[in-house]
Amino acid sequence: MLAILDCNSFYCSCERLFRPSLENSPVVVLSNNDGCVIARSDEAKTLGIPMGAPFFQQRDAMKAGSVAVFSSNYNLYGDLSMRVMDTLRMQVGAENVEVYSVDEAFLQLGEGNGESFRQQAFQLKEMVEQWTGIRVSIGVAQTKVLCKVANRLAKKDKQGSGCVMVLEDPDEIRGALESTEVGDIWGVGYQYAEKLRQWGISNAWKLSLMPLEWARKNLGGVVGQRLIRELNGEPCIQMKDPLENKKMIGTSRMFGRPVEDLAAIREAVATYTARAAEKLRRQQHAAAWVEVYVVAASGEKFSYNPRKFSSSAVLAPASSSTNDLIACTLPLAEALFKKGERYLKAGVLLGGLVPDEAIQGNLFSGDIGNKGKMLMQALDNINFSQRNDMVKFAASGIDRPWKMRQEMRSPRYTTRWDELFEVG
Repeated sequence: MLAILDCNSFYCSCERLFRPSLENSPVVVLSNNDGCVIARSDEAKTLGIPMGAPFFQQRDAMKAGSVAVFSSNYNLYGDLSMRVMDTLRMQVGAENVEVYSVDEAFLQLGEGNGESFRQQAFQLKEMVEQWTGIRVSIGVAQTKVLCKVANRLAKKDKQGSGCVMVLEDPDEIRGALESTEVGDIWGVGYQYAEKLRQWGISNAWKLSLMPLEWARKNLGGVVGQRLIRELNGEPCIQMKDPLENKKMIGTSRMFGRPVEDLAAIREAVATYTARAAEKLRRQQHAAAWVEVYVVAASGEKFSYNPRKFSSSAVLAPASSSTNDLIACTLPLAEALFKKGERYLKAGVLLGGLVPDEAIQGNLFSGDIGNKGKMLMQALDNINFSQRNDMVKFAASGIDRPWKMRQEMRSPRYTTRWDELFEVG
């Protein structure tokens, strides 16, 4: 049997963890630059605050409802996510955990029966909540798609389900599928959901009854067939290797304000290059090519019509050293910059990834190795043990007036010595 563990309103739960007074109070978390609502507690949902709503449109309603509003605190969320996943690995084994997102993980539970799986799920739930303070919901079933159905229903009725649902009995599975609207099925996007409704397929049970040949023609080929098989309890989507390496690595951010000068663009690109290089070294790879892109607003002062410009270059030989990568990305950023443009965002992509122990050399460069590897290891160790950017390249800048706006960010309680939570 498989299970999926999903943290309840994860970002909001992280904010509540160090502010117990917010328990049972409405909480929302905003996107980058405090733009839109990206996380809501159940109490905020009850107030009618929609997901994705622009903050400025909801500001008065939030104030009237005494809603606690936070900017995104990715340092805190990332650290608490790691604690949740490490707890799961300790309980069921690292080889039986597939981290699906920052707040979700699939688990391999093995053999048993409905009651034993229910007990195991409650034990996992209790352990994660006791060790991390983050509340979770668990759905258990034969396939990943059915696990997602079970998890969604468990969260929908938290009090009745205890945030745990096991789908094993055929009658229970049918009832769960009948109560799952077709647009709520994992893997069914908005456009496909509209088509299915037009064909009279309104819920997951009706979809599960469709022939495989029909799915091949009308539901994305093999992907659609796999979805119907999963709804019928036939495992088709396997657990993935948790150590699977990425094919590309990138870092990008929206600016806190429109940027119009080259110096700020250079600082941002150098900063994002350093971030991407850290990720690259974490999976022990080097990059063979880099791409820099910028996003500019339209020429009209009050119009938002973004345009993307990009440029790339090949690294010979491949490298994971921040200084090599910055030396390559800064000229690209300078070539993209046009005076008079208002830039909203910049980003860096690293591709052509190869293991850093197998970098291809050439006849004229001699022994390549990975230049500066020991220096980069020392840099990463200092920044990891102290804080990000404790040691950084001068090209990244000091003041960074362009950086992302986070006016309501809570302290980074678990990753900064000077922001540690104090107990009086």
